[in-house]
Order: sequence, then structure tokens, then C-alpha cells
Amino acid sequence: MADLLERLARGPVICAEGYLFELERRGYLQAGGFVPEVVLEHPEKVAELHREFVHAGSDVVEAFTYYAHREKLRVIGREADLERINRRALEIAKEISTESGALLAGNICNTNVWAGDESRDPVHAMFEEQVGWAAEAGVDFVIGETFSWLSEALLATAVIKEAGLPAVVMLTVHRHGSVREGISPAEACRQLEDAGADVVGLNCGRGPATMLPLLEEVRRAVTVHVAGLPVPYRTTESHPTFHSLEDPGAPDPAIAARPFPTALDPFTCSRYEIAEFARRAQDIGVSYLGVCCGAAPHHIRSMAEALGRTPPASRYTADMSKHYALGTDPTLRAENQEYAERM
Repeated sequence: MADLLERLARGPVICAEGYLFELERRGYLQAGGFVPEVVLEHPEKVAELHREFVHAGSDVVEAFTYYAHREKLRVIGREADLERINRRALEIAKEISTESGALLAGNICNTNVWAGDESRDPVHAMFEEQVGWAAEAGVDFVIGETFSWLSEALLATAVIKEAGLPAVVMLTVHRHGSVREGISPAEACRQLEDAGADVVGLNCGRGPATMLPLLEEVRRAVTVHVAGLPVPYRTTESHPTFHSLEDPGAPDPAIAARPFPTALDPFTCSRYEIAEFARRAQDIGVSYLGVCCGAAPHHIRSMAEALGRTPPASRYTADMSKHYALGTDPTLRAENQEYAERM
């Protein structure tokens, strides 16, 4: 079993996420429910994406068990497949982790049934079964993520630590700028540190521009490693989350009012914006980095390169000097270069 904290002591760790959106774009997962049925129906596609992310520079293979919990499977009528989908996702991820040498992570997330202490027992049971299967699979650590309720994140932390595993626990901060109890992200992360989380931070919801200021506050509030995994979308002060973005140019009024989740393309960050996020996040002391919903391998490669790495995918990083008209290679035809200004 590899040690996450030892890896972090040597430098930043990159964890590629975004499996839901990427597999939806590829035609193997349904938006709305966002349940990872693809694990059972097309396991080769999950393995393929794991390999692509590692090729691009991810240090972690995260088992695709996000939203593979009891409540999500109940909604689509597949609760009977709960254990099978979790164990298969862990099996796929372990195969890629073993062949690549990447860290292997289990995953739990927001249950969508948490409503306070009255839901503690069923939510505890949901976390316990998923963390138990992850522990049996031999994961190096467990990621608990996308919690908008601090209290639910604290329960997730307790279950992971009870299993004797390192815990990376991340909150999602919606447009109001706090967790649902009304507590600031910085204070919430401080409480997660006190509860035993090994890495605390933020993921999903916010793009680089609106997550970075909150990460600075979190970094000042805690002593443990800090995680930052934004979505690759151009969120703004007036529209701080990808749920709140609006697109007046969309052909459908409903899509114009809320392009999330399937019409976010016009807001997508370039690879260069993700590289800039990685540099700025590292500068403020964020050491566990990645990209969440919407991420693609080219985003991860740019993040890795921004941190001074050359993953295998860097073999194919753009070299515009070779472009027939826009390039500078002395062997290119002058007439094409001269025509470039008319393109």
C-alpha cells in the first residue's frame, strides 16, 4: 500500500476526476441521474479513461464509485447492484493502479439524503458499506467529496478514519459562499482537520477564478495538506458556480437560464487556464490538485506540465512551430506563412 502523505511530502499530488461528465460526453452515462452504470455495462471504457488520465499525469487512480451509493441506485431501480458496482469499480481501478504505479483511491460522496442528525444512521451505513469495500480492495486512501453539508463531511471523515485509512475530504461551496450550515469554508475545513482528515479542501461547483480566493482562506486556517479541484468552467463573481451560469445565446430559454449540466461548452476553460490555476494554487500552498466535473485528459496534462512534469502525454504537447501557415520552422513554405494574416 502506497502512502499518500509520503507522496505529498515530496511534492504536489495530482488527482484526475471528472468521470461523470467525460463518460456522459462519450455516450456511456446518462446526465441527470449521473449514476456510474458504465462500470457494469462498459467496464472497458472506465479502464480506458483511467489509463488516459494516468498517461496525462494523474498520480491517482480514483475508483469510479462516485454516486454509486444506495440512494442513487435506488432512484434508477438498481439498488440490488450496489455491491457489484462498487466492487467492480474498485477492481478496474486497482488493475490500472497496479500496472501504472499510481496511488489507488476509494471514493464516497454526498448522499443527497443528509438532513441533519435524524439521517445520521442511514448515512453512516451508506458510508460504512462503501468504505468497507474500498478497504477490502486495498485502497491507499479514501476520498470523501462534494459535501455541501459540513456535518455530512464530518461523518464521512469519521467512517474513513475508523477503517484505518487516510482521508481526503473536500467540500463544495455553492453560490452563497458557505457550507449549508452557514459556516465559512475555512472554518469548515478547520473542523475537518480537527476530526482527523489528512487532506482538506474544496472540489467541484466552482471554477478556478471563484475557487482560488476560498482556497487561500482554507490554507491560512489549517495545518494539513490542502486540496483544490475546481471544475474547468469560467465561473465569475456574479455567477460563482457552474450551476449558476447563464447563457443568453442558447437556442432554448430553459438552457439559457441554466446551461448546467449539458450545455456548459461555451464556458469551458482552456488548458492554459487550468495550467495557470495549478501554478497559482501551488503558490498559495495547495498541494493536492486536480480538476473535477468537466475535466478531460488535456486539462490534466497541462496541470502536470505547469508543475514542471513531463508525463507520457507530453510527447504530444502542441508545437505550433510546425504549423504549415502559423509556424516558424525554416523549412515551411513562405507563401503559406505570408498568407497566414488572411486566415
